Amino acid sequence: MKNTIGFTVFVLVVLLFLFFLSSGKKVPNIPSDALHSVITTDASCAACHGPGKQAPLKPTHPPKEQCLVCHKAK
Repeated sequence: MKNTIGFTVFVLVVLLFLFFLSSGKKVPNIPSDALHSVITTDASCAACHGPGKQAPLKPTHPPKEQCLVCHKAK
């Protein structure tokens, strides 16, 4: 009985840890304004968000060639 309770507590702690790990930072949606209404491919994002462009991404931004994997249209 004592081992079962210990194991159950351990499993719950691991599940809570994984839950909080996966719920990290939320990514913003693609704005629903006129500028972003034409976004259909990752390449169209690079027109403004590429290096040296109007709104470049931070160097710490994750893979910059896969915009539509994380960012979704509203």
